[in-house]
Amino acid sequence: MRLLALPAFEDNYIWALVDDDGDALVIDPGDAAPVLAATGNGLWPAAVLVTHHHADHAGGVAALRERWPTLPVFAPDDPRIPDASQRVGEGDRIELKNWRLSVMAVPGHTSSHIAFHGGGGDGPPHLFCGDTLFSLGCGRMFEGTPPQMLASLDRLAALPAHTAVCCGHEYTLSNAAFALAVDPDNPALRQRTEEARAMRHAGRPTLPSTLGQETATNPFLRVDTPSVRAAVARRLGRAPADRVEVFAELRRWKNDFRA
Repeated sequence: MRLLALPAFEDNYIWALVDDDGDALVIDPGDAAPVLAATGNGLWPAAVLVTHHHADHAGGVAALRERWPTLPVFAPDDPRIPDASQRVGEGDRIELKNWRLSVMAVPGHTSSHIAFHGGGGDGPPHLFCGDTLFSLGCGRMFEGTPPQMLASLDRLAALPAHTAVCCGHEYTLSNAAFALAVDPDNPALRQRTEEARAMRHAGRPTLPSTLGQETATNPFLRVDTPSVRAAVARRLGRAPADRVEVFAELRRWKNDFRA
C-alpha cells in the first residue's frame, strides 16, 4: 500500500491509500481536482471515505460521482453530505478489495464526525481522523462540547502507538507554537517541532505522524500530564477542577493564541 497526501486549498490534504493495482481509497476530497489530476499518474478511485460534512472535506464528492457514477461513498449519517451511497457509524466495518477499516464516532468538531482506522497490507494501521485530531493539536468545537471532544480524543489516543495519523490539515507548525507555550520543557515536543520545520523547509508534509508521537507531544492528548495541568492552573489562577476543565481551558487558550 502507498499513502499519498494530495494538497488541496490552502492547507488541506486529501488522502489516498493506493494498492498495487493503482486502486485507491480517497479520503475527504474537498476538491475533486487533485484526485482527477492524480488519475493521470495511474491512480484510480475505488471508494471515497468522508469524515464530516464541511465543504473542504466533502465538497468534491459530487464531481467525483459525476465522473464515476458507481463510485462508493462512505459517509456519516448526516443529510449535509447528500452524495453518500452508504451511511456508516460507530462499530461499522468497511471491507473492500484489499482494505479493512473500522468506523469510530468522534463527535466534537461536528456532531456527526467519524474516523476510519485500519488499512491494508502489511504496513501500519492508518487513522483518517479529519478535523478531530491534528498533529500537535485538535479541531475547534463547532457543534460539540468539551466532554464529547475529550472523549473522542481519548478513544483515538488509545489506538496502537504505531498508527499513522492522517489528519485533514497541515497545521503542525502553528500547533507547535501553541504546544511549546503550554509545555516548553518537553524534549519530545522540541524534537518534533524541529523535524516539522525541516520537513516544511524541504517542501514535504509533516504528516502522517504516529499516535506514539502525538501522545508524547500533543497537549490535547496530555491533559493528565503534570506539566500541562500546571500550565492550565497558571492560566486559571487555580487548580483545574478535573481533566475536562483542563481540556476546555486548553481549547479556549488555543482559540485566542497568537504566536
